[in-house]
Amino acid sequence: QVNLVESGGGLVQPGGSLTLSCTASEILLEDYAIGWFRQGPGKEREGISCISDSNGNGRTDYAHSVKGRFTISRVKGENTVYLDMNSLKPEDTAVYYCAVGPLPVRQESLYDYWGRGTQVTVAS
Repeated sequence: QVNLVESGGGLVQPGGSLTLSCTASEILLEDYAIGWFRQGPGKEREGISCISDSNGNGRTDYAHSVKGRFTISRVKGENTVYLDMNSLKPEDTAVYYCAVGPLPVRQESLYDYWGRGTQVTVAS
């Protein structure tokens, strides 16, 4: 059983920043591609970012809706993947999930393990 845990969500004002973390205790995240997804109220779940495994030269991809504002990253020696979110907008309000899979794509069907999510609310 693989348990992914997201953290770092919360309430932030428009224009603010948050950093989400995705950790796991049973696997080494560097061996897998990691995706970040979100599901806003009344919306379908959306793949917003992904990063390759450590052999993939850190290749990343972003949805148009977050490109230039969000950054996905790994820190060597930490079993954690981060999502830095800047210039947050009310429409970024959602539950954010991380997932583990073999390929750095934003297609959720290709991910094998999922966290339970962390709530991000952008409001004044």
